[in-house]
Amino acid sequence: MDLSEVLPHHRRIVDDVCWVRSVATNVFNHGPAKMFMNSGFQAPGRPSLGSWVAWGLGSESDSLPGFVVLQSGPRGPRGGNVLWSSGFLPTTYQGVPFRSRGNPILNLASPPGISREAQQDFTSTVGQLNSLRMQDVRDPEIRTRIEAYETAFSMQTAAPELTDLSTESKSTLELYGAVPGQASFAANCLLARRMVERGVRFVQLYHTDWDHHGGKGADLDSALDSVCREVDQPAAALVLDLKARGLLEDTLVIWGGEFGRTPMGEPRETTGRDHHIDAFTMWLAGGGIKAGHIHGATDDMGFGTIEGKVHVHDLHATILQLLGLDHLQLTFRFQGRDYRLTDVHGSIVSEILA
Repeated sequence: MDLSEVLPHHRRIVDDVCWVRSVATNVFNHGPAKMFMNSGFQAPGRPSLGSWVAWGLGSESDSLPGFVVLQSGPRGPRGGNVLWSSGFLPTTYQGVPFRSRGNPILNLASPPGISREAQQDFTSTVGQLNSLRMQDVRDPEIRTRIEAYETAFSMQTAAPELTDLSTESKSTLELYGAVPGQASFAANCLLARRMVERGVRFVQLYHTDWDHHGGKGADLDSALDSVCREVDQPAAALVLDLKARGLLEDTLVIWGGEFGRTPMGEPRETTGRDHHIDAFTMWLAGGGIKAGHIHGATDDMGFGTIEGKVHVHDLHATILQLLGLDHLQLTFRFQGRDYRLTDVHGSIVSEILA
């Protein structure tokens, strides 16, 4: 596998991941393309991949959400919270954003003067009232509200313990390049491993600032090197750490963006690269993926796919297959129609399965 010099730590995982060099998408603008990569549709309203998985598999944790979102970089991802929306699925399956410092979730702590016993009494009473209402009207959103109260109560203890990275060994912190109390992609990768250990079903990490068209702060010569340094070591560390702990075989790790960049330069104030939807690379590791495998190929310029094209719908179908879900059968009836993540598309890429 040919690797860029700006991703030196990835050399440590080349034999553990599957490189898909022929991914293609339909959408060339950031916000809609992110929605397409997350939900299979470029407009808001459809459930995200994490929501489909949480709905299809449920959660293994009684004290944490089944779908958690972690963000790093100078800003949030374009598209915002629709990227982890549950769409027309019950809202209990939407992603829950965690903060990387301070309280993991705002307003999680009880107000001054409210003991845990009083909080439990309140939660129990409200749950009973909501259950009575649920029996009368059968509204699934009431079930969501009941579960939200119960999860929030449990999270008051579980979430602060989860996000306390000071309990990790020095060698683990150095592996990721994480500093306790300091927000970063490295800290989020380590948090992701801790969430996997605690039964969180789906963890999504966003790291922004990859739009290097050329110009002040967006040039290839310095900005790209900088953002690659921020993700290179932690991403490789996550794979290595999961493998060392025996978790990788049961955990699927997916790494990539919403589209690629053109192979030719885009001359502005400095040289950059434009959005490119016809061919880009992603990698996957663990969870039944064929390790050390390179799938697909592009032409000599890296502009178009000439072998093994993997459309986003195909990627989604394959991810669901690896998680034990049939993308043709995982449907939800909404407004008189059965919807699925892959809509009316998608084929499993059997060549990348172990």
